[in-house]
Amino acid sequence: MLLTKMERQLTVKYTIFNSIDELPNAMQKLMSEAIKARENAYAPYSGFKVGAAVRLQNGEICIGSNQENAAYPSGLCAERVAIYQASARFPNEIIEAIALTGTATEPTEQPVSPCGACRQSLSEYEIRQNQPISIYFMGACGKIIQVYSIKDLLPFLFDGSLL
Repeated sequence: MLLTKMERQLTVKYTIFNSIDELPNAMQKLMSEAIKARENAYAPYSGFKVGAAVRLQNGEICIGSNQENAAYPSGLCAERVAIYQASARFPNEIIEAIALTGTATEPTEQPVSPCGACRQSLSEYEIRQNQPISIYFMGACGKIIQVYSIKDLLPFLFDGSLL
């Protein structure tokens, strides 16, 4: 059997906003909540603080900040704190969007996207609700990137259909 190589290319659609002021009003509020949450992060080891805010279809906002632990794998990222809180408090609500902001001790303007574990966790909720979750992310300040679905950040996602 002759195997042939098949090459493909992925294209990711995203939007760049130059500042919070350019975001739609609802997203300005959500990003402001993420910034407040970032200030409450517990990051004594890395000094890298992350805040997240999740907006649900019912209008509720759930926040989270990263929580470090001396036993590094025991900590939890801001995105998962926020999304797990949303699911625990409002288990049947649709998650419409998540905003996140992160910065090191020396403030960064580079947008901080979700880590791999958070991408996988977000994909579980997006698949479960069968509706995309918009993700907005930024550094301490500056440009904000919006993707329209976790699939834009994790195109070959792993889900329960593979089990």
